[in-house]
Amino acid sequence: MLKEFRNFIARGNVVDMAVGIIIGAAFTAIVNSMVSDLINPIIGVITGGIDFSNLFINLGAGDYASLAAAREAGAPVFAYGAFLTAVINFLIIAFVVFLLVKLVNRVKDAAHKEEAKAAEAPKGPSEVDLLTEIRDALNAAR
Repeated sequence: MLKEFRNFIARGNVVDMAVGIIIGAAFTAIVNSMVSDLINPIIGVITGGIDFSNLFINLGAGDYASLAAAREAGAPVFAYGAFLTAVINFLIIAFVVFLLVKLVNRVKDAAHKEEAKAAEAPKGPSEVDLLTEIRDALNAAR
């Protein structure tokens, strides 16, 4: 059983999956920082600092000044503002991921084009060309 486990871990696809998860976590941190530190402040300036997350409808008795106060009291609430905030954040994050993937693909395409150019570039005369030149030089010297 230990040998099977070792073989399972040693497979390339398991290691690739682990690397993908680690890179995904790091990528998530980049996306979250970009959204919260760069994009959300700009949106806040444009919208005048409107915050939807505190919008709610109290479905029970009582009057609460904020969603946090209603939840703390255990009141049933219809927190549509939190849902709107989640949808807006999802759209922003999806757009940022789209832009980052587009950038990465552009960089990969540029690297592939450079590799293709390097592969196409002539590397000098071939072996047949050199042998033909030597033969012709020897025939001319006779």
